[in-house]
Amino acid sequence: MTAAVAAPVHARARSSLARRPLALALVGLAALALALVAGVAAGSVAIPPGETIAVLAHRLFGLDLGIPWTSAEDTIVWDLRFPRVLTAMTVGAGLAVAGATFQGVLRNPLADPYVLGTASGAALGAAVAVVLHVPALILDFGLLHALAFAGALGAVWLVYRLSRVGGHGQMTSLLLTGYAVGSLLAAGLSMAMFMSGAQLRVIFSYLLGGFEAASWVRFATALPLIAIASGLIAIRARSLNGFLLGEEAASHLGIDVRRERAILMGLASLATAASVAVSGLIGFVGLVAPHVVRLAVGPNARLVVPLAALFGATLMVAADLAARLLGEIPVGVVTAVIGAPFFLALLRRTRAGYEL
Repeated sequence: MTAAVAAPVHARARSSLARRPLALALVGLAALALALVAGVAAGSVAIPPGETIAVLAHRLFGLDLGIPWTSAEDTIVWDLRFPRVLTAMTVGAGLAVAGATFQGVLRNPLADPYVLGTASGAALGAAVAVVLHVPALILDFGLLHALAFAGALGAVWLVYRLSRVGGHGQMTSLLLTGYAVGSLLAAGLSMAMFMSGAQLRVIFSYLLGGFEAASWVRFATALPLIAIASGLIAIRARSLNGFLLGEEAASHLGIDVRRERAILMGLASLATAASVAVSGLIGFVGLVAPHVVRLAVGPNARLVVPLAALFGATLMVAADLAARLLGEIPVGVVTAVIGAPFFLALLRRTRAGYEL
């Protein structure tokens, strides 16, 4: 009798857990759509949501909703704000997926593109491209992204290799190594700023992070790189789940640990580099988004990666909107205000649960 009663209870519990990711995805999509409309409508020149939606519906689908708008509103919505919001969505998704990947591969809840120095490496690569005085068109279509990727990949490789040397715990070693490599990259970035001359303002914008220079060209350059990297990471969700069990257990599951680690970290570095190339240094999105999703649906990478991308995109659009409404302050400042307390709470929780 007890078993007969318990079986339906367990079945209902499993059904509830199975529906939770779908419900979270629907809520996330609704929040992202709301953030998109708000991000396009709000600003120094406010445009009513109805007219904003009408312009977007006409431009995207050729639909006439019967709501009139002016040519100035059309320019503001389509040429200025919409590419900015789309760029923020893409960068937020890329950083969130990269953060989820680094956390899974390294089995470290504190790992993200900012803490590991990957974003700083990408910024240094982008700064080198600026110092070379390459024409802006060439920067947008290749060299800047190539050097940003080289800097990101070099930084994460150096941190990972050095953190495995010595007898310290993995978390302590990773954090200390990330701090040391980050300091070295900061010195290189300072030298690039010293040598930049008239381009100092361009490099300085990378340190602050923001989307005021967003355009259709930059969005079209970053989107394929981030989409391809994120898609390939999602395809390798089984490998990420294997890494959560440890390298030895992953090897027993038939995963080529060395190859998959290199591929996943390279893809995460590519997503980070493409993001930093168009937005500069924006920290903590790659830390906050995967953790919030993991708390809601568990550690399964098949769910964490796409949902983290969705939540990261929403968070970045909201942060950019807040930055604009507060007087066009850097977006990196807003995400730091949100993410720094989260990081400290996570660090305290981690130290309580693990021996550092």
